Amino acid sequence: MKKFIIAAALVFAGFATANAQKVKGSDTVLPLSQKEAEEYMAANPAATVTVTGGGSGVGISALMEGTTDIAQASRRIKFSERQKMQASGDKVVEKIIAYDALAIVVHPSNKVTNLTREQLEGIFTGKITNWKEVGGADLKIVPYSRETSSGTYEFFKESVLKNRNYMNGIMSMPATGAIIQSISQTPGGIGYVGLAYLNDDVKSIHVSYDGGQHYTEPSVENAKNGSYPIVRPLYYYYMAHSEKLVKPFIDYIMSTEGQQTVKEIGFIPVSE
Repeated sequence: MKKFIIAAALVFAGFATANAQKVKGSDTVLPLSQKEAEEYMAANPAATVTVTGGGSGVGISALMEGTTDIAQASRRIKFSERQKMQASGDKVVEKIIAYDALAIVVHPSNKVTNLTREQLEGIFTGKITNWKEVGGADLKIVPYSRETSSGTYEFFKESVLKNRNYMNGIMSMPATGAIIQSISQTPGGIGYVGLAYLNDDVKSIHVSYDGGQHYTEPSVENAKNGSYPIVRPLYYYYMAHSEKLVKPFIDYIMSTEGQQTVKEIGFIPVSE
């Protein structure tokens, strides 16, 4: 009887391990993955999904090293990263799970409401240093950025800065929440965050990509109808050999229930 109990426990432990998976990477995707994992595990008690952040680059590196099953990313995988992963003969699989609008945020007391892409480029490259240069108070601009391992850092550089370099000495934050907190305490602060992170501690800026003819606020509706210009896909990456393990969770995210959670968190469902 004792042997039977031990054997059963080992079988159960093996089953539990087989249903356990790790998700790591983008802080932008983090709140969505956490909520999806919570709901998935509630519906599938035998499954275990562990979710951690650290940035898109960190997640992709972990996938390369075999220490995570899914890399969550707010930027597309680089060609060099894909090549490294596939050097072993395995294939990396890409899945878009949602879309996100990137919001530009300032301190709530800031009177500036509208900024063009060119002005944002000037601010984050260090050419514009005082809010009075863009219609605001005589106050030093304090730009905040994500770390270089962040997919949001890279997407902002590509989309808003048109691949020009950030200013020297820019305040680099390890997580999106740190940007929100820093700007809420810095009257001259400005930064960028995923739409799901917007709250009353910061004020979102209306952005123009047509030289100031039209300014649009960041919102799910404006991202969906195409009027807000700073929109990007959010990705899951996994290795083909792990598909049997990760597919049930990813299928759940892509289901009607999972995409409803995408909406509730503040992102845009893939179907829309």
